[in-house]
Amino acid sequence: RVDEWTDVDRKRVMNDIISTMFNKKFMEELFKPQDLYSKKALRTVYDRLAHASIMRLNQASMDKLYDLMTMAFKYQVLLCPRPRDILLVTFNHLDAIKDFISDSPGILNQVDETFRRLIETYNCFSDGEFQLIRQTLLIFFQDMHIRVSIFLKDKVQNSNGRFVLPISGPVPWGTEVPGLIRIFNHKGVEVKRAEFTTAGNYVTPQREGSFELYGDRVLKLGTNMYSVTRPVETHMSGSSKNLASQAKENTAPNPLAKEELNFLARLLGGLDVQKPAGGETGFRLNLFTTDEEEEHAAQTRPEELSYKVINIEATQEPGQQAELSRILGELEVAEPRPGSAEKGEDLLALMDGL
Repeated sequence: RVDEWTDVDRKRVMNDIISTMFNKKFMEELFKPQDLYSKKALRTVYDRLAHASIMRLNQASMDKLYDLMTMAFKYQVLLCPRPRDILLVTFNHLDAIKDFISDSPGILNQVDETFRRLIETYNCFSDGEFQLIRQTLLIFFQDMHIRVSIFLKDKVQNSNGRFVLPISGPVPWGTEVPGLIRIFNHKGVEVKRAEFTTAGNYVTPQREGSFELYGDRVLKLGTNMYSVTRPVETHMSGSSKNLASQAKENTAPNPLAKEELNFLARLLGGLDVQKPAGGETGFRLNLFTTDEEEEHAAQTRPEELSYKVINIEATQEPGQQAELSRILGELEVAEPRPGSAEKGEDLLALMDGL
């Protein structure tokens, strides 16, 4: 509701979420070499980040937000002209985030520090290593075929939830427009040429996107694809529903999952999300047109696809509790928030105060 969603609320929510997401200790853990997260672990991290402010979402809206995020990211990775452009997509994400917090120097410095770390870590990667990253990400998302209205309207997604690869437009930087076959002899000398016609209308890119802290990324993947005039809806395709019903997850805990959640506890402090304290009632974000539509979505969503938030309890083991307290003590939030200095600046105080 517009009357409850003020510019002050919007700025505060964005500042809280972004400062939590780009917390120094959190970023250090993410940059450590490790296996790809499971879908449950990713969802747990996403839930905690989405609720790192006074904003609250119920299960149906949270599911919808997560579906939009995963499918938008899958679309961006799938349509990257070349594997190295995954980095440009990430830079587009960070450029947009910096616009949200342009008047908060402390948080902006957090994002810039992550920016510099990305450049330092990944700029030296070979094309083969980026190809491996891209394949790993696509394998992670390969069974997710959730239909999104904005993609359906733009005809980049079929009715079954699968994306359409374009056969026209700029070719990847460093490659040539298809249509010519060169034949070389054993000495590497070109001896023959043959031309062929292509079904697509390809063009040579004018320049390469910038991999620096500031610059023109050229690539539009990763920029804002939504607008207020285009409602975004997600729908489970029939094939996805069948797949979900056939592949129910085993609810019995296993040691690997428990260890992964312990790792998440170290990342996120092992804290339950608290309700707003004091006179702050917070506000609920509804991604549907009406509350009735949201309730209907929650009732009709297949149970296998409704992710349960796992509360990580770390108070039973004194040693683990002390370790978490030490980590939380180092989670400094650099940007003070006016009028709320009593809540402290580390992640523990931030989340305890919600």
